[in-house]
Amino acid sequence: MKTKILIIFLLTGALSGCDDFLTVYPETSLSSATFFTREADFVQAVNGAYVPLRSIVNDRAWLLGEMHSDNTYYSRNILFGATEQQEDIADFAIPEAQGITSNTHVLNQYRLDYQIIARANQVLASIDNVEFDKASKDNLRGQALFLRAYAYFELVRYFGKVPLHLAPVPNREEAALPLSEVNDIYAQIIEDATASIPLMLPKSKQEAGRATSGAARTLLANVYIVRQEWAKAEALLQEVVVSNEYSLILNYENVFSTSTANKNNAESVFEVQFIEGSAGLNGTFLYNFMPRPMSPAELVTITGTSNPQPLDGEGNNTPTPDVIAAFEPNDKRKDVSIGYITLAGSFRTDKVYPYIKKYAKTHSLHNNHGMNWPIYRYSEVLLFLAEALAKQGKDGSTYLNLVRKRAGLGDATGDILEAIYRERRVELCFENKRWFDLVRTGKAIETITAYGNRIKADPQAYYYPPEAKPRSNAFNNIKELYALPADEAALSPYF
Repeated sequence: MKTKILIIFLLTGALSGCDDFLTVYPETSLSSATFFTREADFVQAVNGAYVPLRSIVNDRAWLLGEMHSDNTYYSRNILFGATEQQEDIADFAIPEAQGITSNTHVLNQYRLDYQIIARANQVLASIDNVEFDKASKDNLRGQALFLRAYAYFELVRYFGKVPLHLAPVPNREEAALPLSEVNDIYAQIIEDATASIPLMLPKSKQEAGRATSGAARTLLANVYIVRQEWAKAEALLQEVVVSNEYSLILNYENVFSTSTANKNNAESVFEVQFIEGSAGLNGTFLYNFMPRPMSPAELVTITGTSNPQPLDGEGNNTPTPDVIAAFEPNDKRKDVSIGYITLAGSFRTDKVYPYIKKYAKTHSLHNNHGMNWPIYRYSEVLLFLAEALAKQGKDGSTYLNLVRKRAGLGDATGDILEAIYRERRVELCFENKRWFDLVRTGKAIETITAYGNRIKADPQAYYYPPEAKPRSNAFNNIKELYALPADEAALSPYF
């Protein structure tokens, strides 16, 4: 499968006939040798490199990045039984042997990131062979570099060492590469992101939804923060701030897009695009997050759809008591971020469940919505900048307090870094940031161990029905990195 992903652009055209960036059309059977003949072909190909982001954020980033933390957990429906592989991620019980795992969600994340990389590689390898407007070519090249950098940034944070593919793979024999060292992967991410900045347009001039120079600066600053290169992060973040391309939206509730409007707004630095409707560009993540079992009458109070259907199975990404308690009194973000619903069919004594409310926007049809997913927001730029300054012994409180003021809170007190990390947790809750924050600050093992002990001591507080308790293997494999996928290991002699 790895080979198929890596050479996908040699076998198929990315997207056919694309007048609108958000429009996705069926793949064709054209080869790369015949497909890339004009500017429009590269526009379509770059569009194709964005496409896997939808599956990543809709189906699994919240599993690997948020439910694999102390911010969210699953809500067991005993009528349905277990969804073991998702529970393994939430329970830090992923089975592995010799550094590999059979977990399907880990495998799909890995493959989707390499899909982005393969498609970006084909664009970068072919774009200089065709003559067209230099400004357009630069912008497309910059987007391909940004997307490759972003995909490798995900991979290195999830897995550590991974193969470093920087060119299209022409055949199966050349598909397998050794695992590259983490420092080498980061060096490539930095090279790609740095190169993309002057090539791409700023947000005010870029087509909505595409990566911008501001998004690339934010990504690169994020990389430098993980690498603890604080001065470099500060310089990039200051450029984003003084660009005047972004601003905080006064009302936190209006930060997140509706199903049909408010997309790529003033606070959006980069977000994944979804469109409600029948074209296959819609999201379903809101439904993935709902506790269960839920009747149509209960569900419609959240979704407002004309055809609500019952939800069975097991609920996922349910806010934990821990993240609920992390909000300070009078924090306006709490009621925007977390809602509550009573489920009459629940076997729990307390039938009231919290759910992620910040994305719960009304839409037309069941399991079909168009809310965009935020990757980077301007509030995170400000919190990153506050952290970069504080780590250098400078005063970062101004930027921290801008975020707090919007939430209706006073200036932060106490240790500035701890205040920043607390603020990140509530400001960015359910945006797949928490796990990465715990790892990069060296708090993952300690925090998750204590969190697991709380769940095992009081499972009913964490949405278990009466008398039910966590599985015997829960929290027995707490590590900072995921094991590599077994299906990919079967195709490679290197892992």
